[in-house]
Amino acid sequence: MPVDPAALTTFDVINVLDPSVLLDPSSRVPPNDTQVRRYQLQDRGLVRERFDRPITTIAERRLGSMVIAHGADRFATRIDVGPDEIASYCFTALSRGRAKLIQHGTETTNSAASGLVFRATPGTQILTSDVNARQSLWIEAAALEHALEGMLGNRLRERLAFKPGIDWTRGLAASLRGQIDFLMHEIKRQNGVADNPVALASMTDLLLSLVLRGIPHNYLEQLERGPFGAVPAYVRRAEEFMRANAAAPIRMEHVAAAAGCSVRTLNAVFRQFRDTTPLAALHQIRLEQVHAVLGHPVAGVSIAEVARGYGFTNPGRFAAAYRRRFRESPAETARRGVR
Repeated sequence: MPVDPAALTTFDVINVLDPSVLLDPSSRVPPNDTQVRRYQLQDRGLVRERFDRPITTIAERRLGSMVIAHGADRFATRIDVGPDEIASYCFTALSRGRAKLIQHGTETTNSAASGLVFRATPGTQILTSDVNARQSLWIEAAALEHALEGMLGNRLRERLAFKPGIDWTRGLAASLRGQIDFLMHEIKRQNGVADNPVALASMTDLLLSLVLRGIPHNYLEQLERGPFGAVPAYVRRAEEFMRANAAAPIRMEHVAAAAGCSVRTLNAVFRQFRDTTPLAALHQIRLEQVHAVLGHPVAGVSIAEVARGYGFTNPGRFAAAYRRRFRESPAETARRGVR
């Protein structure tokens, strides 16, 4: 099976060994226990076979408004979205095999270098090949559309719609693929991004931004028209809010609300007046606050605990970013603080 079960201990996992589960139309055994989706083997002759290893594995982990998922099939499988719509957008990358999306009369095929994106409306079909493995990022439609409205500064006139195919090798789409791979690895360990609300809020903002700016959709041209009028007061209010709430799980929409502008305006004024993004500015503010805490260390509180309190869950990445910013290690700062 293409998915290593030992890597899925933090996921909710469904393993299917009995082909009849995926062939009997009346089956109500997971994953066919709801009206949301239905899995069916394409080769009905497999009903007579018996297997001691899973023929289909589905592993999912919810992360706030997102779900990260592994899927794998030993045999070609058809996945149908049922009458109950899944109110989320799915971004799928294959690590093995092929898959075809059939939606609104259009077929889109993907492999390792290309991906699929769709809103799981009734009637949507996915056809997978023999021996396939895939990673999917599901984002709630309400969260994605709310973020887009913040970037545009206006309500959406029509439903957000993506082109069904993704080229994972270019531009921000390649960055999104890298972040999906990172998140897949990250949530397999304890005390990582998934278990830290501050880090998860920042990761969510990053993924939403990469999706909306890197994957073609019906609002992308409007989104790319560039910055418009703004005043530096937005920047000052945003920075004050971020400094006051650096240890809290804040989202960019919270920062924009505190600044008194839309997320789109917030991004524009930070680009214009700070030559950076609000998310990058928040990262630097959090580093500065960790630096300040380590300069006056508290007995019994480790460097790792301080870092986690500000959303830094990966010790290696934190140490590297800290050294770039302050030209010394966190431990060196802490040692100076106890003299």
